[in-house]
Amino acid sequence: MSSNHPNSAQIHARLKHPVIDSDGHWIEYFPLLLEYLRGVAGNKAVEGMKSGDEIVGRIVTMSLEQRRNERRAQQSWWPFPTRNTRDRATAMIPKLLHERMEELGLDFSVLYPTQGLGIYAIRNDEIRQATCHAFNTYIAHEFREFADRLTPVAAVPMHTPAEAIAELEHVKELGLKAIVMGSVIRRPIPAYSENGGHRTAAWYDVLGLDSEYDYDPVWQKCVQLGLAPTFHSAGRGLGLRMSPSNFTYNHIGHFASAGEAVCKALFMGGVTRRFPSLKFAFLEGGVGWACQLYADLIGHWRKRNYEALAEVNPANLDRRLLHEMFERYLGREAADTLDRWQAVSEGEQAAAAWAARGREVIDDYAACGIERAEDFRDLFARNFYFGCEADDPMNAWGFNARVNPYGARIKPLFGSDIGHFDVQDMSEVLVEAHELVDEGIINSEDFRDFVFSYPVEFWTGVNKDFFTGTAAERAAAAWLKTAEREERAVSGA
Repeated sequence: MSSNHPNSAQIHARLKHPVIDSDGHWIEYFPLLLEYLRGVAGNKAVEGMKSGDEIVGRIVTMSLEQRRNERRAQQSWWPFPTRNTRDRATAMIPKLLHERMEELGLDFSVLYPTQGLGIYAIRNDEIRQATCHAFNTYIAHEFREFADRLTPVAAVPMHTPAEAIAELEHVKELGLKAIVMGSVIRRPIPAYSENGGHRTAAWYDVLGLDSEYDYDPVWQKCVQLGLAPTFHSAGRGLGLRMSPSNFTYNHIGHFASAGEAVCKALFMGGVTRRFPSLKFAFLEGGVGWACQLYADLIGHWRKRNYEALAEVNPANLDRRLLHEMFERYLGREAADTLDRWQAVSEGEQAAAAWAARGREVIDDYAACGIERAEDFRDLFARNFYFGCEADDPMNAWGFNARVNPYGARIKPLFGSDIGHFDVQDMSEVLVEAHELVDEGIINSEDFRDFVFSYPVEFWTGVNKDFFTGTAAERAAAAWLKTAEREERAVSGA
C-alpha cells in the first residue's frame, strides 16, 4: 500500500456511518479451550473439538498416493497468518483484537470460529451435541467483556430439529445473539446402509427441500428467540471439489456451492414464504452466485411454472399434424413407427399420468406460492443476505439493479475474514473494500449499505436490540427509526 494511500482508520474517519463486520474470524487457542471444555463437559467435548483438527492433520500429512487411494481432498497448508505475527496474535486474543478495532477501521465485528465451524458436523450424536453446548458456553465466557465491539457466533447442530431447538434455547440463555447453523448435512442412504451396505454411501440434506425432517419448528424458534440463521458451510471435499493434490482447486467456489445448495432449498421449499420476517445469511461465498441464482430461479419459473408446463403436456400434442409431417418428410414407414412409439411415450397413458400427478407434484414452485415474477424479488431479496470478502470485485453485482431482474438489489454483507489466510494484513481490509468506490464502480451510498445498512437490517431483523450496548448502537437505532418511518409511508399507515 502506497504511503499516499489512505489507511483503514483514515477511510473510516471520512465516513458518516459505522463499519460493521459481519464475518470476521477468531482462531481458537486449543490449550485454553480444551481445558475449559473438559471442565464443563468432560472428555466427550474435548474429543469432539479435536476430531476435525485430527482429520485435517492426517490428510495433510498423507502422501499424494495415499490421498489418491482414499480419494481424500487436499487440505490447506497453512490456513493462518504466520509472517504477520501481530495479526496472528490478534486473531487468537480477543482483548488484542478489541484494542485494535479503531486501527482496523471497524466499529463492530461478528466473529465466527475457525475449528468451531466443523463441530456441528460431528457424526456421533452425543459428542456433537456435547461439543456444541460446551463450546458455546466457552465463547459466552471469553467474549463477554468485549461485547461493545465484538460478538462471537454460537454453533448450532442441525442433524435433527430437536437438537437444534435445544441448543438455540441454550444460546439464548447464555446471552449470545449470533448463530451459525450446520447445513449440507451428511446422512446415510437407507438403501445402501441397510443389510450391511457400504458405510460411505451418503446424501446431503440441505434443510429446506426433500429434507429428512421438517425444520419449520427450528425457523419458528429462531423467530421466537430473535436469532437470525447464518450458514458458513464448506463445499470442499464434496462432489467435484475432490482434488487430492490441489487445495486451491478445491477451495475456489466451495463456500458459494454450499451456500447455493441451502439458499435454493430454503427458497424452493417455501421457507421465506412461511417465515417472511426471518432473514438468512450465507457467508464468505460472495454475492455473484446469488445474483445468478436469483435470475435463474426467475428464468426457470417462466418456462416451468404450472401454466407454462402446458407447453410440454403430452395431452397438448397434435398427433395428427405430427404424423402428417413425418409422412411428408420421412416417409410412411417412419410415420407408422412414430405412431407406435408415441402410443408408449406420449400417448393417452402418458397424458393421464400427467393429469393424475396434480399441481402440487408437477409445479416445482408450488411451495413458494409464486403468483407473479415480481414475487421473486420479495421472497428472495427481502430475506437473503450474502457475506462478501473485502477484495472481491464481484461485490458490485449485488448493487446493480439495472442487471438484476425487477430492479432487485441482492444484498451483500461486508465480511473482513480477519484471522484466515485470505487476509495478509488486517489493517488493509477496509482499504480493499473501499476500492470499488475509489474506482467508481459503486458509489458511497452503495458502500454505506455494504458495511452498515444491510448489516443492521440483517442483524436486527428478528432482534431489534442486537446493537444495544455496542459502539454502533446510536447509528443503528437511528437507521431503524428511519426504516420504520419509510415502511409506514409505503404501507400508508
